[in-house]
Amino acid sequence: MSLDSSTRILLIRHGETLWNRAARIQGHTDIGLSPLGLMQAERLALALQDEAIDAVFSSDLSRAAQTAEALTCRRPELPPLQRDAGLRERAFGAFEGLTFQQIAEQSPESSERWRRREADFCPPGGESLGDFYRRSLSTLQRLAEAHPGRSLLVVSHGGVLDCLYRAATGQSLQAPRSWALGNASINRLLFADGGFRLIGWNDEGHLEGLAPAN
Repeated sequence: MSLDSSTRILLIRHGETLWNRAARIQGHTDIGLSPLGLMQAERLALALQDEAIDAVFSSDLSRAAQTAEALTCRRPELPPLQRDAGLRERAFGAFEGLTFQQIAEQSPESSERWRRREADFCPPGGESLGDFYRRSLSTLQRLAEAHPGRSLLVVSHGGVLDCLYRAATGQSLQAPRSWALGNASINRLLFADGGFRLIGWNDEGHLEGLAPAN
């Protein structure tokens, strides 16, 4: 595939939520942005105001859609935001709303299996890591293949970004995470020849000076 037919992807994690700050598992629970998250989304929109973008996609959960809408509201020439449930965070079922510490105390065996990143481990009522990985990659591939030679803005969640980073760099699902997944950071991928390539990761320069309100 030539460079002209490859798909450029701006991959964004949503802005901060109060559950992010409290280290509570969100999953499919629909949590909106915190005041800091709203400011992050505005800074992101300013940073991307001159970026070439042909289509805008987000998870259908509020925290991702709000982050994307900060840009589409600022740039009315862009096509309408398209929400895609395939871009959702991993479903954590009974773990949603709990902190990592609470899960470790209440379900130590499950917590250990989760910590080991077992691909077939499924939280009660949730989604296995293997299924989530396949969903994340197939969704991004579907969007990329539908827009050859175009530039996409995709706003999703930390878990989805983690899956895409692994796919683009050849990291296994079980490899310990050593890369950042900042809220409202800018990440760049290229989709060509059926695969993802990493171009840039976790650019947070536009967020300098922002801090949670006391």
